[in-house]
Amino acid sequence: MDLTRSLPAVRGRLTPDRDLSELTWLRVGGPADVLFQPADVADLADFLRDLPPEIPVFPMGVGSNLIVRDGGVRGVVIRLGRPFMDVSIEGDVVTAGAAALDAHVARKAAAAGRDLTFLRTIPGAIGGAVRMNAGCYGTYIADHLIEVDAVTRAGKVVTIPAAELQLAYRHSELPDGWVITHARLRADAGDPDTLTARMEDQLAKRDATQPTKDRTAGSTFRNPAGHSSTGRDDDTHELKAWKVIDDAGLRGARIGGAQMSEKHPNFLINTGGATAADLENLGEHVRQKVFQTSAIRLEWEVWRVGEPAAAGERGQNTSRDAE
Repeated sequence: MDLTRSLPAVRGRLTPDRDLSELTWLRVGGPADVLFQPADVADLADFLRDLPPEIPVFPMGVGSNLIVRDGGVRGVVIRLGRPFMDVSIEGDVVTAGAAALDAHVARKAAAAGRDLTFLRTIPGAIGGAVRMNAGCYGTYIADHLIEVDAVTRAGKVVTIPAAELQLAYRHSELPDGWVITHARLRADAGDPDTLTARMEDQLAKRDATQPTKDRTAGSTFRNPAGHSSTGRDDDTHELKAWKVIDDAGLRGARIGGAQMSEKHPNFLINTGGATAADLENLGEHVRQKVFQTSAIRLEWEVWRVGEPAAAGERGQNTSRDAE
């Protein structure tokens, strides 16, 4: 689809037919019709204001929680880069650009004596963390978020109080095509050395229990219990996604190059050469089997966007070991 003649002039970068696979942690997926990397908030606002309203847009973060289907994404994919990675701290308020990595925000806040340590082990960037109300160890973005700045599909720059986003477990209410540019978080005071030690402990626990060396997109399915793991010794596992997947005998299950991790069965991994179809088909197979064994309908936590490959263009990696 050639959109180039319909697109407004920009100061940032417009790239037609941009392969998205190298921009996602799972390294799968087809091209975007156009990838837009804005120079700043004004460039983004002007572009959205002047973009024909029938052209769809999809804001993409760092691709940590995303499966792009093999046929790619129609319309314009917007990816925020370096101009949106700023982090500043004033009193107990941490302001972070939407492209700032969660881990970087946690480290910078800790160095300033502010506690956002829960962000340290969450993959991805702040925009996606707000969009999904990311959390771990019993703490969520909703517990700290004051407000976000965003650009609407019509190109208006707005500030949205946290309450209006209706944040819930892995959920927020943000209209389609709106792009978060900055978030302001309230952070309690803490001793920098203590906060750093806490983050190091969290990293050690994560690395011991999750396949951090593999190509994954983090947790694949939401916990049926409706909340993330607390990390405490009294945490129960009966309604954890990994537990019901394990109980269904699906630890290590494979389709093509896709596999449910042996180390943590709620992690979908690309073992090498997987297509997006392999990954999504394995995820749907897991959902079906879990429902058959436990009557629980797992909900995807990983976002899946775009279109499947056209007939005759699908990958050849189609062995099915999950049956």
